[in-house]
Amino acid sequence: MTNISSHDIVLAKTQVTGSGPAIVLAHGGGGGIDANFGGLIPLLAQDHLVIGSDFPADDTPLTLDGLADALVAEAVANGAETFSIVAFSLGTTVAIRAAVRHPERVRGLVLTGGFAKLDNRGLMNVDLWQRALAAGDRESFARYVMLAGFSKDFVNAIPAEQLSEILAQTAANIPGGTAAQAALIEKIDVRADLARITVPTLVIGLTGDLLSDPANAREQAAGIPGAKYTELPGGHVVMIEQPEAWHAEVLGFFAKQRAAAAR
Repeated sequence: MTNISSHDIVLAKTQVTGSGPAIVLAHGGGGGIDANFGGLIPLLAQDHLVIGSDFPADDTPLTLDGLADALVAEAVANGAETFSIVAFSLGTTVAIRAAVRHPERVRGLVLTGGFAKLDNRGLMNVDLWQRALAAGDRESFARYVMLAGFSKDFVNAIPAEQLSEILAQTAANIPGGTAAQAALIEKIDVRADLARITVPTLVIGLTGDLLSDPANAREQAAGIPGAKYTELPGGHVVMIEQPEAWHAEVLGFFAKQRAAAAR
């Protein structure tokens, strides 16, 4: 058992909803619990205790081990001795590392839009994000998010006046800690962790993902023993482009888990 009392990362905030078997949420880089899981939380909370913690809101350097341990410690502090993890993008690597470091606590994984080690295109995108943030160029950062985070069909269907408004809102609401998360993404490599995952796992790839090509999700699934893999249409930000289809996959996974436990 890995010691979780010695982690050195302070999470920004935690929200706890519902009751029942516990689910921990792990959000993506430059995101947050509300932004990534706001529509999913009330659905999960009908049958589960849902614990969602935002990553640190400053740019203190992050480590994957420290972030995984911090999420686990926060879950335990809120009464969840064991739990499954629903994770998105960067959060999928945090979930994988948590499952490897704390196998006595993690009972299942749902991983969406993730990677084991980001490919060249993804790394170049993250590098551009970092350059824009370092220069204080929030408008360019917002454009990178739109270009890489959403499918071309989705972006091209947005009326011009709405697109300008969306870009302005994105530029004005970049979460604190985004630069530190981007720096962590560049260094992550959990390929050696995949074969050590022993819990039921669903991996969801996104066919129009321009930030983390679905080949990255397929690599996760291929490396995790017994993992189920499925793909949804649309870009990286699935909770905006395909919320209903995504929710159905996540809820279906837990329905099957409950049915298996009842047998």
